[in-house]
Amino acid sequence: MKKIIIWVLATLSLISLSACANGKSSQKDNRNLLTSPINKDVTTMGTYIKVTVYDKGKEAAVEKALKLPVEYNNLTTVNQSGSQIDEINQNAGIKPIKVNSNVYELVKAGYNYSAKDLGYDITIGSLTSLWNIGMDNARKPAQSEIDQVLPLINYHDIKFDDKNETIYLTQKGARLDLGSIVKGFVAMKMVDSLKKDGVTTGIVNLGSSSIYVIGHSPRGADSPWTIGIKNPNDPTGTQMGIIKASNEHVNTSGIYERYLEVDGHKYSHILNPKTGYPFENDIASITLLISGKDKTNGDGLSTMIYAMGTKKGYEYVEKLKNVEAVFVDKDNKVYITPGLKDKFQLSDKKTFEVGNITNLKQLFKSCYTQGFLCKTIKTFDSELKA
Repeated sequence: MKKIIIWVLATLSLISLSACANGKSSQKDNRNLLTSPINKDVTTMGTYIKVTVYDKGKEAAVEKALKLPVEYNNLTTVNQSGSQIDEINQNAGIKPIKVNSNVYELVKAGYNYSAKDLGYDITIGSLTSLWNIGMDNARKPAQSEIDQVLPLINYHDIKFDDKNETIYLTQKGARLDLGSIVKGFVAMKMVDSLKKDGVTTGIVNLGSSSIYVIGHSPRGADSPWTIGIKNPNDPTGTQMGIIKASNEHVNTSGIYERYLEVDGHKYSHILNPKTGYPFENDIASITLLISGKDKTNGDGLSTMIYAMGTKKGYEYVEKLKNVEAVFVDKDNKVYITPGLKDKFQLSDKKTFEVGNITNLKQLFKSCYTQGFLCKTIKTFDSELKA
């Protein structure tokens, strides 16, 4: 899934600016780091993937990590020879398929998110292939087409055999779509590989929608990395804020980078498995900051929370451990969870303002106004109950 772009501010001037803001490191830095990092990249999984490492002598570790997304691309991309996900889909309603242990783990992770029943379902493939948003042949399907595939979307139809590592879609015509979870899954595998090979300071960047920072920045032993968050309303890529992160990963979901416009209406690529149409809510983008020790898949989680809308999504994040969030709504209000108070900085104060989540919660309950947000809340609430 293509998402709102986030990026590491890696130019010298921006790093220096951040260093001034943070002051000198309070800890002695015993890391043996390079002045110019090791930079390697690969284009696969439909995106540009880059690994940056500052530790000396870790060229082989970087090359090893970059092989992982290529391997997963070959195993999980639909409509590609050798794809095990394709094989599962083609044999839906026919027979179980023996898969690679990593693919088995990936599908199980997607199943577990689907089982939360919060507007996320990895058996949505028959619907996403109808809309094909982001592709040249994207279109708005007829209602009859949508009605035909909706019964095929049901994560309960996925059957696992842990002993033999087989996966079976019991309903003929059902299709898995792991696009919303696979990049985050692979990124964590890459980070684990780098750490096992002794990397202490680096960045794993998957398409700039998922960024994983290892350790602290090369500025100092306790200096955080500075990660910029894109303005979701600006296709040119201007920045609306920054997050400071160390040993954490940052994942962003939104609608403006990938959509279908029909008769002046923009349809998001994030589809509601219950209605068959893209979600309509107040979120322009959501960015998650997740502890590096937490194995939560940020891509899957951010997609699931996007589907909830700002108010319900905010309340959901409040209950999670090791996860913080920045919500940007379509009225240019920014809502941050308490743990980001000292980590997030709003840089575009002319366009955006920090909103009061208490006021938003009250608006959700009463919905007195007749503006966009109120109408969106009513629409979204009815979608969740569908």
